[in-house]
Amino acid sequence: MAHHPTNGTPPRLSMWRRVREYAVPPSMIETATARRAAGDWAGACAAARVDVDLDPHAVRHRHGTLLLSRLRADLRLLAPDLLRWHMPRIAPDGRLRPGLTVSLARYRGDGDGTVHLVVRTPPAGADAGQRMSLALWDPAGRTEAGHHPHPRPDRRFRLDLHRHLWSAPRPGDPRPAAAWAPADWAADAERLLRAEGLGPRGPFTVRLGARRGAAYELVAPDDAHLPTVRPLREPLPPHAHAALPLLPEAAARPLPDLELLRSGLITPDRLHPVVAAALGTAAPAPDAAPVPVHGPGDPHRVECRGEVHRIAPRDGVLTAVDHHPDQLRREALLVALGGPPLPCLRAIDTVHRDPEALPAVRERLLHGDVTGALAVVEGLLGPRAVLRDGPLRAELRRAAARRVDHGLYRAGLLPEHPAARARRTRPDRRAPDDIRAKRDARGRPRTGLPRTDPAR
Repeated sequence: MAHHPTNGTPPRLSMWRRVREYAVPPSMIETATARRAAGDWAGACAAARVDVDLDPHAVRHRHGTLLLSRLRADLRLLAPDLLRWHMPRIAPDGRLRPGLTVSLARYRGDGDGTVHLVVRTPPAGADAGQRMSLALWDPAGRTEAGHHPHPRPDRRFRLDLHRHLWSAPRPGDPRPAAAWAPADWAADAERLLRAEGLGPRGPFTVRLGARRGAAYELVAPDDAHLPTVRPLREPLPPHAHAALPLLPEAAARPLPDLELLRSGLITPDRLHPVVAAALGTAAPAPDAAPVPVHGPGDPHRVECRGEVHRIAPRDGVLTAVDHHPDQLRREALLVALGGPPLPCLRAIDTVHRDPEALPAVRERLLHGDVTGALAVVEGLLGPRAVLRDGPLRAELRRAAARRVDHGLYRAGLLPEHPAARARRTRPDRRAPDDIRAKRDARGRPRTGLPRTDPAR
């Protein structure tokens, strides 16, 4: 994990600044927007790393044609890159909150049930690539939830009351500024109570912090007056407090982009275009590809034998351009025999093993941007370079292994549930051998005696 100096910046804003920089790259926004504009909502989901786990034919068979038509209308407006932009995240690195099911829309199906269009995040043990999945959830159990640890939509994180956070605006229909304004508990609470079928007035709860909440009520003299929020006059018992409707986080907290802009931690050109347009800021079109840290025309300069030499990609490989190839081959042979390397070769080896751009590569891999991470590596070493052993190669191999875990989770082939495996505390894999031996040498149940060799 890369560490960035905060200079007094609150940790929450520092996290969201990193999320805005790495989690939704401009290339993803541009590709997803182009595919959505062409009417290819599934292609837009693929560009935003969202797996589609719903079948329109099965939806028609189970829930009817009317529900399917409403679902298709919402899918045509779905902006998966905008959804990823506003998904709940966890500190300190800003990854997607694992094992979460978020409701995007609610539909009245056949009978008395309500069907939800949901987006799910994988558990922590299988979150490589930071992929999400789009599916339907039916309280009656007529839709499959797979082996997700929490298939039911979360009360705290729900976006069905805040469609502007995942739905693209229709052409010629500007997004209302009130939807992006700071949190207005009265208006949001009224929508919440109506959605729960409780009428326009009544009590509700707000989460104020970790394991801390408060109960409020929405009151007004009559329908001609705007409702106001006030604390409940009498405390409720715990079971009654837990049964009250919960104001979603999207309503209870201010938009992170507003806080970032006000604190000067982000510029308007780093915002999502839909967010920038809604907030009244000018955001230029995103670049098609991430900018590499060191391009081919930006050679390194190294002091070598009393001279300043250049190091730059040549024929797709980072090389010392001021040395003859025959000299480089002789020097490489001397290094293999144990001799000291040239400063130019030493600098190239450092870039291969532990470059200055390693934090940027780690951040991109952490948020699933493999294409951006490889672009940075190719900008450093050239597209034909062969990585040497070191932190950079280890980071890429670790990301590849975690992507395999995600594939096994999607296929239902993991021998152990990822959430259960993530809950167990274990030392770092790079721990010394004696620490790992103590971890593996567990005692017998109830006795605490060490294991014995059955062959003795």
